[in-house]
Amino acid sequence: MICFVGAGPGAADLLTLRGAQRLADADLVLWASSLVPAEVLEHAGPDAVVHDSAGMTLEDVFALYEAHPDARIVRLHSGDLSLYSAVQEQVDWCVAHGREFELVPGVGSLAAAAAAVGRELTVPKVAQSIVATRLAGRTKASMPDRETVAGFAAHQTTMAIYLSGARPEALRNELLADGAGYPPSTPAAVVVRASWPDEQVVATTVAELPEAIRSTGARTTILVLVGPALAAGGTRSLLYDPAYAHGHRKRSVAGTTEGRPIAPDRRRGGTAEKLGPR
Repeated sequence: MICFVGAGPGAADLLTLRGAQRLADADLVLWASSLVPAEVLEHAGPDAVVHDSAGMTLEDVFALYEAHPDARIVRLHSGDLSLYSAVQEQVDWCVAHGREFELVPGVGSLAAAAAAVGRELTVPKVAQSIVATRLAGRTKASMPDRETVAGFAAHQTTMAIYLSGARPEALRNELLADGAGYPPSTPAAVVVRASWPDEQVVATTVAELPEAIRSTGARTTILVLVGPALAAGGTRSLLYDPAYAHGHRKRSVAGTTEGRPIAPDRRRGGTAEKLGPR
């Protein structure tokens, strides 16, 4: 069995329980030291053989898989497997070679970055969609012509831009799109190494994005969030609105639910308290 595990955005305790269990059961572990903290390996068993894949090619990785046909292998990928993980070619290899495999999702850097800035990225009447993309750089050949930051910017919804911190002016210009994209004053946030001990968060605007990126001193492990959802505003969600009914709750009338007083939350002193950093 080859188990592909999303190791989370950086903090070792953001590994899922399932991912930790797969590590504990593994005979062989491949991890990228440049992207996944060594603390994650503490979940591995004492007899597990660990290989650092940071200097490996895809062919080197496949050679390890071939050399251990009966081993329980864990391949640790940073963040979540669904975005920029390069896991698909490995899954295709498993299918072609008849190897049993499993995908264990992880906490993505997008979720960690949103937590770092303290904002929900989908706010009613402000933004209900998220675009995850990157600038076309060294891997321009991978980018379809129809998928450009400038093209997506015209929608002015929330955007998360990966792998683009080394080209701050180009990123700003694409976001502005010669007046067809975001307004210059649109809120933005630069998040470096989300959830790591040395995490940085810089609040800025699209117009001032290059200066904000440079102020971090980083060129990699940067995720840029853009969009009006990063600022205050919007309307209350209908999800818990007393006037909104669904399959699990009927409409409330004058502070009651189906004519009965709403019971206080006794778990926290009889009042609902907002949970925040401690």
